Amino acid sequence: MMAGKAKTGRRTPLRGAGRSRPQTAGVRSRGEVRRNPAAAGRGGVRSSASVRRPHAMDYSIVFLVIFLVGFGLVMVYSTSSYRGSLYMDDAAYWLKRQAFFAVLGIAAMFFVARIDYHFWKSKKWMLPVYYWGTILLLIFTLIFAAVSHGSRRWLNIGPLSFQPSEAAKVSLILIFAIYISRNAKKLRTWKGIVKCFALAVPIIVVVGIENLSTCIILMAITVIMIFVASDKWKPFFAIGGVGIAGIAVLLLTQGYRVERIKIWLNPEQYETGLQTMQGLYAIGSGGLFGKGLGQSMQKMGFLPETHNDMIFSIICEELGLFGAISILIIYFVLLWRFMVVALNAADLYGSMIVVGTIAHLGIQVFINIGVVTNTIPNTGIPLPFISYGGTSLCFLLIEMGLVLSVSRYMRIKE
Repeated sequence: MMAGKAKTGRRTPLRGAGRSRPQTAGVRSRGEVRRNPAAAGRGGVRSSASVRRPHAMDYSIVFLVIFLVGFGLVMVYSTSSYRGSLYMDDAAYWLKRQAFFAVLGIAAMFFVARIDYHFWKSKKWMLPVYYWGTILLLIFTLIFAAVSHGSRRWLNIGPLSFQPSEAAKVSLILIFAIYISRNAKKLRTWKGIVKCFALAVPIIVVVGIENLSTCIILMAITVIMIFVASDKWKPFFAIGGVGIAGIAVLLLTQGYRVERIKIWLNPEQYETGLQTMQGLYAIGSGGLFGKGLGQSMQKMGFLPETHNDMIFSIICEELGLFGAISILIIYFVLLWRFMVVALNAADLYGSMIVVGTIAHLGIQVFINIGVVTNTIPNTGIPLPFISYGGTSLCFLLIEMGLVLSVSRYMRIKE
């Protein structure tokens, strides 16, 4: 048996993958029905007593997320107070804005958590709306968005700015969770896998024109979700090759992206490598326990974007290696709780929502810390829940709401 599997290139997918779960009237979904053969009536129909009811959400996830958001507010104030008092005449300027989005996002998280996650695929027209709505919004941004930092990424809505690529991450997770749950059997073939991946190509390409870092995250979410749901692994070598070729094209078509690679290799030789060098100085000067909260020197105009992409370097400077490792441990524990929810989800659709969130959060943390430590070339990716950025924070918290909704229906040993 094992030899036969090796020859066909098959592997074991996530629990529930490859099995269709037809919907039935009177219950939310077949995935909510307990897997108890003894409870099945004639013809395999489950009795009404065996329908899975919602229970309490995973409050360990709630605690970890709120802790990270709260810690992020503290660090946003610590890193931006100098600039706020200097340029805005208000040391808490960026803190107030971030706090507003934090309250808005947490409210949205609990609202989404209370909705049965099957609602988001309850109508057949929802998948086309998510898909084409996302593409049209991204194209609209590409054409009409205001230029900022040399790129068109933000739409201005009154005094606030909105970054559609952040919404695209949540949309992509829902699109693939729905598609994979409806077409799980097709992922047993090369054709099915390639067709599934091709579904994401328009979204990835449109985003990649102006935002390569988010393009990489979207690609990672897509590949990881398909890989987990499929029982094959060989097609992913071909997909990986196509992805690398696509990234190379996007790099070569924009001169500033090639320059970033040169700066990454030799930051001390370029004036624009100042950010990287100052970030490394901040990390190195923090020592084991740091200089103390609020005592950073690099945030005093030496290090740009201290409250945005480079906030982890200030964490290292003020809280030291101990503080940095503590934050990483919290991220790892959060991802582990997501894994528990994914493995015990009521159905494949719920598992895929959580797997997509794991991919998004994990890749984004890796890229941000990799940039700050100069492990990978510089690119603008915020540290989840901690960096300043209202759009990013709100949509991340909406994703957390989806995960919490899945946790309310996951299988629990009784």
